[in-house]
Amino acid sequence: MVDPFWFFILAVPVVLLTGISKGGFAGGLGTLAVPVLTLMVDPRLAAAIMLPILCTMDIFTVWQYRRNWDARSLKILIPGAILGIVIGGLSFHLMNADMIRVIVGVMALYFVGNYWFVQRKNGHMAPHGHNSLKGGVLGALSGFTSFIAHAGGPPVSQYLFPLRLDKTVMVATSVMFFITVNYVKLIPYALLGQLSAENLKMSLYLVPFAPVGVWLGIWLHNRVSNTLFYIICYGLLFLVGIKLLAEGLIALL
Repeated sequence: MVDPFWFFILAVPVVLLTGISKGGFAGGLGTLAVPVLTLMVDPRLAAAIMLPILCTMDIFTVWQYRRNWDARSLKILIPGAILGIVIGGLSFHLMNADMIRVIVGVMALYFVGNYWFVQRKNGHMAPHGHNSLKGGVLGALSGFTSFIAHAGGPPVSQYLFPLRLDKTVMVATSVMFFITVNYVKLIPYALLGQLSAENLKMSLYLVPFAPVGVWLGIWLHNRVSNTLFYIICYGLLFLVGIKLLAEGLIALL
């Protein structure tokens, strides 16, 4: 039996950190929310508790970054994400979440390594153009992993970061992508019984901290340069990759 007091002692900083990440840093560190909460509760319970909180954060962030997103990226990413959510819902009871964490962790670490050792070799990053096939595949992987453990950040980052968008445009595009993904996820979560009254009650206790975290993220976003912003984003992505890979391998082995 989980002690509610200690659960909330852990959950409140997690919610604040997730809000900071979503509000100012394209959601990279929000991927840690479910793994951290899994230290005390079942991963599927952690995901169910976090979804309404993420949906609340999305309302605040999408308003802050309205009209700043890159529409072409969204048109490429969102159809694949919806397909990934459908696949996740249909295979919910067959899923090995730890294997998914390993895959996403490896992807995240590969992408960070590619940035530091290949793209920055000459002291700068050349922007990449849009790629519908790449975006569709990464969008589907993001929707799938987001459904399982709200871990859709690394695949989306892998598509958005090389575009070298303005930092506000990139955060806005990520925000718009995830408000779509999270609200679509409400349907299969409800059908699978994940949004029970007990789970929603636990979410409700934590929701007041959601806008506080988002506001802190927005405040930090407006005080960080483009260069430092991308260094922070890649640093967060590295931490996410290490966490997911380690957690998945330990569980599988």
